[in-house]
Amino acid sequence: MEYVRAKMDVQKRIALVAHDTMKKELIEWVKFNKGTLEKHFLCGTGTTAKLIAETVELPVRAYKSGPLGGDQQIGSRIAEGGIDLLIFFWDPLEAQPHDPDIKALLRIAVLYDIPVATNRATADFILSSPLMRMEYTRNILDYKKLMSKRTKENLLGE
Repeated sequence: MEYVRAKMDVQKRIALVAHDTMKKELIEWVKFNKGTLEKHFLCGTGTTAKLIAETVELPVRAYKSGPLGGDQQIGSRIAEGGIDLLIFFWDPLEAQPHDPDIKALLRIAVLYDIPVATNRATADFILSSPLMRMEYTRNILDYKKLMSKRTKENLLGE
């Protein structure tokens, strides 16, 4: 496999997302980690971003609410290289009406090799990693070359 290298700066671009039942836990986590998070650029989906901005007093760029396309906006920013890390506190016991969007967001995060935390323990491990304080280079599968190879194989009947 061939890869494209993508650099993360010291100052990371972090997306914060939480299901309704997990917003309180995410806000508590953000409060606990305010000193670290204020060194980075933050964004999030609708209500989550607004609640963090108001209760923790950190600047958070707000996208739309998840069910209204916010998850897809975050996914788009990941694909464009505009988000380095996804903190997504989701409720595994609660069905969501926009589950396909959530699955797509997580899929995009994996495809573009960004760290994803779906619970507090994982978020703590990621945030406390020495890699959070330095540049880091990710290896992203070179999809352009992969698609070109697949197209060529299909045309040649291989």
